[in-house]
This record gives sequence, structure tokens and C-alpha cells, in this order.
Amino acid sequence: MDKSTKLLPLIPLRGMNIFPYMVLHFDVGREKSILALEDAMLNNQEIFLGSQKVSKIEEPEEKDIYNIGTICNVKQILKLPGDAIRVLVEGMKRGKILEYKEKEPFVRVEVEIIEDELYEDNKECKAYIRSIDKAFEEYINLSVNNFPDALFSLEETEEPGRYCDMVSSYLILKPETKQELLETVEVIKRLEKLLFILKNEVEVLKIEKKIGTKVKGRIDKIQKEYYLREQMKAIQEELGEDDEDKREIAEYENKIKKAKLPKEAKEKAIYELNRLKSSGNYSSESGVTKAYLDWILALPFNKVTKDTIDINKAREVFKAEHYGLEDVKERIIEYLAVKKISNTLKGPILCLVGPPGVGKTSIAKSVANALNRNFVRMSLGGVKDEAEIRGHRKTYVGAIPGRIIYAMKQAGYRNPLFLLDEIDKMSSDSKGDPADALLEVLDSEQNATFRDHYLELDFDLSKVLFITTANKLDTIPRPLLDRMEVIEVSGYTSEEKFHIAKNHIIPKMLKEHNMDDDKITFSDSSVNCIIENYTRESGVRNLERKIASIIRKAITETVEKGKENVNVTTSHVKRYLGPVLYTYDKADEEDGVGVVTGLAWTEVGGVILPVEVSAMDGTGKLQLTGQLGDVMKESAKAGYSYVRANAAKYNIDKDFYKNKDIHIHVPEGAVPKDGPSAGVTMITAMVSALTNKKVRHNVAMTGEITLTGRVLPIGGLKEKSLAAYRAGIDTIIIPKNNEKDIQKIPNGIKNKLKFIIASKVEHVLENALIGEIYNGDKTI
Repeated sequence: MDKSTKLLPLIPLRGMNIFPYMVLHFDVGREKSILALEDAMLNNQEIFLGSQKVSKIEEPEEKDIYNIGTICNVKQILKLPGDAIRVLVEGMKRGKILEYKEKEPFVRVEVEIIEDELYEDNKECKAYIRSIDKAFEEYINLSVNNFPDALFSLEETEEPGRYCDMVSSYLILKPETKQELLETVEVIKRLEKLLFILKNEVEVLKIEKKIGTKVKGRIDKIQKEYYLREQMKAIQEELGEDDEDKREIAEYENKIKKAKLPKEAKEKAIYELNRLKSSGNYSSESGVTKAYLDWILALPFNKVTKDTIDINKAREVFKAEHYGLEDVKERIIEYLAVKKISNTLKGPILCLVGPPGVGKTSIAKSVANALNRNFVRMSLGGVKDEAEIRGHRKTYVGAIPGRIIYAMKQAGYRNPLFLLDEIDKMSSDSKGDPADALLEVLDSEQNATFRDHYLELDFDLSKVLFITTANKLDTIPRPLLDRMEVIEVSGYTSEEKFHIAKNHIIPKMLKEHNMDDDKITFSDSSVNCIIENYTRESGVRNLERKIASIIRKAITETVEKGKENVNVTTSHVKRYLGPVLYTYDKADEEDGVGVVTGLAWTEVGGVILPVEVSAMDGTGKLQLTGQLGDVMKESAKAGYSYVRANAAKYNIDKDFYKNKDIHIHVPEGAVPKDGPSAGVTMITAMVSALTNKKVRHNVAMTGEITLTGRVLPIGGLKEKSLAAYRAGIDTIIIPKNNEKDIQKIPNGIKNKLKFIIASKVEHVLENALIGEIYNGDKTI
């Protein structure tokens, strides 16, 4: 073989191969490949094409490209829209990469030219070529691809190597298989490998053709059966014999007569049944019509359950199934009492709003039990298509009713208790807003004629008692919220969690684990330990998980050690659940300057929120730290302006804003904090720091302020009071407008706290700071 070499630009091919004497066009888009092509056009139009081992690699390296490829001559280039170029090349010789000479701005390689050996009158070559001729002709006859000139062009080829490469270029093979043929340099071995591959492909094509024939035969059989059925149908009609279609239609007629359908629904059902008669059982519309009739006949247009309105029984159900939640229970009792007097009262739409795990869904189930109504639930979390509520038009393929009608079918009666869960988590897209569709469902003036797109009939929802649940009201559209009566279900206090655990969760978990009440018992201290140290949530879901975990570990201990019973104590809890997860903050035990205890509400309950202020010599800067949100930043700035405006009243240097820097810091800087209830806390801390007067350590406060010194109301007083009690505080300063909320605080906590009502900032400062706060005349 001639060992001559050439220095050529390289273009890596993805998912294809090129053989010598083969003409191929392909698109070039990579920057290095375009530069390599331009260099080839300037130098004899020769280029080296090598295939990539993995076509997905965007920027291949040396190890990603096969060493053996094809030296090609560029015949034509055509610029396409964008930066791509279409190239027409002709394969010349095999080549082997000896060395990568350049890598930038494009790849240039030193290539060894591989010449085919000459075989003159070689009998073995002739035998292989004859065998390949026969196999290739059979391949062409079986293949769906046309090669009109293939056999003709091969007849003119005398060189075995060239003949082999030309046949290889026509075959539809995997790139890896073609690369094997390209890398087989010795002609005899190449002919042998090509014959093996070709015969294998012929066998595969034969099997494919056999499978295709079978499929065609089955299709012909189905068509034949259709014609036979039609003929049989005609014969039966001539003989007057009843057939399956008539029996099915007779069944539908009987069901429509027996069903107590409204006039409009009955007329629609008869109309659809007549269409079914005329279209026949084997028409494309028959299945759609039957499904529609099944829906009409399955819906409870006139079926209702009789309410058992017993107020005392309802109270017993609520007491047995739920601890606390007095506001919710009372509102349901009021509804039942009014409905007992007036049977025409329309069902209210109640919206239970509260954090996860407080029992909103279970409350709805308890109401259904108390009323003796069927319970159905529809989760709206993630629903973003209006068709989910109203259904699809019957003309669409695969159309079905909306989930409202589906739930009514599931309930079996027209007056169930319908729970719309997670109504605050709906969204919308181009297919419509489901919240708009719910406006009709939840409007007592409109839902008596609710119309589903699929049914195209009025369905009365006025007897349904709708209850919705949400974690927050912010994401509920205002028109939808206006149709609902909102009842807040706040988080449980530690005392309430204790009773829930003892009276509900522990018996429930023991029953689920098939354990007797006397086998595993919990001491009061152990339950309190779980609540205080291992859960921090508004609801009781995590508390239920922790108790279940303890019961499982206790069962394991009884089995392994042969104990008859286990009394779970605090030490057991710490051994079973590991190190303490949560600890509650404690208030300072000494009075301090510039340090005030605020109160905040979070999704897992109330917490104390210390605010620290330091006044330093400076140029009047106000610095805020501690991951404060926009609302708290505005409270700080409003408080700063109030202090400046009333500096003389509180014996503060009137030029402090020029020569004092004020730094307000809320500890735990990694935790984001925001909310409209920190104004009075920040003002008190600033006045304390500027007057050097101490703040009472046993006093906590909450409330927003205005520039004129008014104290505005806040939310979450129950949770905040619990947080203050846990932190060892005995006095809370609250806004005057929140005085009515004191009665909602459990007596066990309310009786241990002193509440000071404040309508102005002066009232707050008088009760929080130690010593006289005014300079001269006192005016409030």
C-alpha cells in the first residue's frame, strides 16, 4: 500500500458515514466545520470526513471521532437561511488520521491515504461478488426504498473494493455497522463482512413482510365480518326476528320511562334515543349517544335524602369528632336550627380558611354525618381548565361532563354535602379560568339552573350544601370570595393539641395498629413533650405522625423484650424521637434599654419577635437589618418620623436626626420577617434608646401605627397571646380595636395574662417604659 499522507481540514459527521465513490450532501452548521469547509475550498477542494462515535456531542474531541474516514472532494456548496451551509461531496479514498495538527480555529489532521489492493482474476473475489449480487437483488425487491440505478451502476464496476463500497453506500444500516465496513481495509474481508450483513438484512426484511401480510389479513377479516353482520342484520329484519340492537334500544326506552326525569331531560333523552335508532349500532355516533344516555339516566335529577335535623345530635357529633373550633361548630348549629324552622332555606356556601392540618376537611365530613347527607369531595388544587368545572362540548372527541356533574353522579342524590377543597390553589390558562365557572356554581341565585357543556341541560344545585376550604384568602378572586361566608379556623393552642392528642389521635392510632388501650399508654408529660419539642405547626398532622412513630417503636419494644405493656414517658419520647427539634424563645429576665418584645403571627402559630434599637453618634442615618419585608420597613420609617415629630414631648434632643444614627435590628437575620403589626414595638424601642429609659421585660406588644400616633388593629391575637404566655410574659399591650378578640382566647391562657388596651402610642409608652416619659405638660 502507498503510505503517502495529506494535511487536510476535518469535518466530524453526526449519524452518517460516507464511502469512497459515494456522492452525499449534508448540512454544516458548526462554526469549526464551516471554517474547515472554507479552507478546503481554497486548497484543492479536498476535505476529510470522519464520523462521531456519539452524535449528541456538540464539540467532539479526538477520542470522540473514529480514526478511519473518507477523503472527499467538495463538489458544491449552497448557503441556506441563517448560518448553515449545504455541501455536496464525493468520496475519493479511505484515510486514517495519524495526528491532529491544529485544533483552532478549525481542526486540521494529517491523514494517511489507504489504497485498495488490486485483485486481478481472483476467483474468491468473483465468488463473493456473485453471491453479493444475488443477495443485493433480493434486498432491493424486498425493500420499500427504490434503487432504480443501483444494479445498472454495479454492472459497470470491475474493481472488487469499489464494488463493495458502492453496495455498502446503498444499504440502510446503523452508522456503527457502516463504520465497521469502512474500517475493514482488506478487500476480501470487506466482501465477506458485506455478504454476511446483506444476508442478515434480507432475512429481517422477509420477517417484516410476513408480519405486514398478517396485519393486512386481519384488517381484511374485520371488514369481512362487518359486511357479514350487515347482511345478517338485513336478514333478521326480513324475518322479523329481534336482534341485539333492538333489545338494547328497548332497555333504554324502559329506563327512560321509569326514570323520574324533568321534562327537558326526558325530551332530550327521547331525542337522542331516536337518533340511536336511525344511526344503527355500528355507526361511529352510536357509542357517543349511548354514553350520553347513560349519563342522563345516572344523574339524580329528583332523588334527595331526608335531612335529620337534630341539634342535640349534631352537637354530640361535633363534640365527639372535634375539639375546639367553637366558631365553626356554632355557625353550623345556627344553620341547622334555621333550616329546621324553614325547609325552604337555601344552603349557605361556607369557606373554612386556616392553615394546613387544623381539620377543615374533617369538619365537612362531620357536618355530613350530622345532617345524614352523602359526602362528596372535589380537590381544586392545580385545576386550570374551565372544562374541569363545566365539561366539554359533546361534539369533541372524548368529551365528558365536568367534575361537578361527575360528583353529583357519585353522590347519587341532589342534595349532598359538596366539599370544594383547596379553592385558593386554582390557576388559569388559555383554556379559561375555572374560578369564573365556579361563580355560577356557588351563587344561590344562579345554581338552580347550572348548565354543563356536555349535558346541555339545567341541573339544580340549589339543594347542595357547599363547603369550601382554603389556606389563605389572598389568591381567591374577589367575585368568588363575595359568594362565600368566610369562617376562620385558626391554629390550635398547646392546650387544645393536648386534648386532641389524648382524646382523638392516640385512640385512633392504637386502633389502626390493632393495640388495646391498656397495652400502650401515654403520660400527660410525654404528650406535652411531643407537642412542645417535636412539632411546630398550626394543625395536628405532624403530631399524629410523631405519635404513630412512638406507637410503632413501643410495639417493637414489646415484641423484642416480651413486655406486656409500655407506659410512654418523657424519657421514652426522647429515646424514640431523638434530640429535641424545637425550643420556644424566652423573654429577657431583666429590663433593658432599646430592647422590646414584639409579637408576630406565622403559619405555624405565634412567636415572640424581639426588636433591638441602638442610638449612636453619627450623621442621622436609619439602618434596618434582620431580613425585614417591605411592610416592616415602612413601619420602621413611620415610627422614626413619629419620634422626630414628637421629640420635644418625650424629652428627646430635637436634632437627634442630625447627630444620631439609629440602628433597628430584628434578630434571626436568616429568617424573613414581614407583617403590619410591628409599628408600636419599633417606636417603643426607638424612644427607649433615645431617652435611655428601660423597657419592662415582662411586657410584650403588638399593633401598627400611623404618623399621628394612632394604634391600628392586628390579626392573630389568639396565637400571639399563646406565644407570649409560653415566653414567660404576663402583660400584653394590644390595639383598642382588638379588645373584642380577647374572648376568643382560651380561658386557661386568658386568665394568666394581663391585657392593656392602647388607642395611641402614648398609652403604649406609658405602660412599657419605666419612669416619666413626658417633658413638662402631659397631653394625650
